[in-house]
Amino acid sequence: MFSIKIACLSFLCIILLSLAASLAQAMHQRQASEQGGWWSARRDSAGLAPDARQHPGLAVVQVYAAPTWGWKGAVAVHPWIIFKRAGETEYNRYEVISWGAGEKVRRNRNAPDGYWYGAKPRLLADHRGPQAQAMIPQIEAAIASYPWPDSYRAWPGPNSNTFIAHIGREVPALKLDMPANAVGKDYRALRNPVGLPPSGRGVQVSLLGVAGVTLGVQEGVELNVLGLNVGVDFTPLRLRLPFIGGIGRDNLQKNNAANASDGFQ
Repeated sequence: MFSIKIACLSFLCIILLSLAASLAQAMHQRQASEQGGWWSARRDSAGLAPDARQHPGLAVVQVYAAPTWGWKGAVAVHPWIIFKRAGETEYNRYEVISWGAGEKVRRNRNAPDGYWYGAKPRLLADHRGPQAQAMIPQIEAAIASYPWPDSYRAWPGPNSNTFIAHIGREVPALKLDMPANAVGKDYRALRNPVGLPPSGRGVQVSLLGVAGVTLGVQEGVELNVLGLNVGVDFTPLRLRLPFIGGIGRDNLQKNNAANASDGFQ
C-alpha cells in the first residue's frame, strides 16, 4: 500500500512539473509570436526541409510536429508528413485539420516545413534517398486507408496525431517516434484495443486513447492515464513526459547520423 502511494505521488509530481514547464514554454512562444492573432501568425518555411528545386533527384520523407495554436500549445502538438519522390521538385504535405466542413485530411494547405501559426516545427522523422523512395507508396496507401477521414476530436481522438500515428503503424520503416504530448496518437477503436504502437514495431493496449500501455522499439515503455503519457525510452535513454513531450536525446539524432553517413545531409 505504501509503495502504491509513493507511485501515485511521484506520478502527480511529474504531471505538475511537466505542466509548469509546458506553461512557461507556451507563454514564451506566445510572446515571441505575432500579436495580431492566428490569421497573421507566421506560417512561412522554417528552413528544415531540403530545397526541392535544388535537390530534384533526392527522395525525401519527413514528419514534423509543432505546438498547437493558443492555450492548447501548452499541452499538445500538431503533426504532419511531407514527401517527394526522386525527380520531383515539389513536396506533398498531408495532415488532419479540424476546421472546415467535409474531409479533415488536407493536402498542401501549408508550406512543407512551415511555422504552425507562429510555432517552429521540429522533425520527428527524416529519411532521404532510396529508403525514402521505397516507402512513399506505402505512405500514400496508409493515407488512403485512414479510418476516420471525416472525424475530429481534440481529446481523446481521432485527431491530427491519430492520423500520423496511423501512418507510422502502417509504415514501420518510418521509425516514427511521436512525443508523449502528441495527444491522440494512442487512440484506438474499442473493437481493436490491441495492436501496433505508432512506431509500427512493438505492442500497444489502449482504450480509446484514454488509458493503456505501449511497449515499442521507438517509444520504449509508456503509460497512458486519461491521455497523459509517462514513460522511458531506452534507445537512447529519454524520459517521456506529458505536456512537454520528453527530456533527453531524441531518437531522430540516430536517423540523422545514418543519413549523414550515406551522404544525404
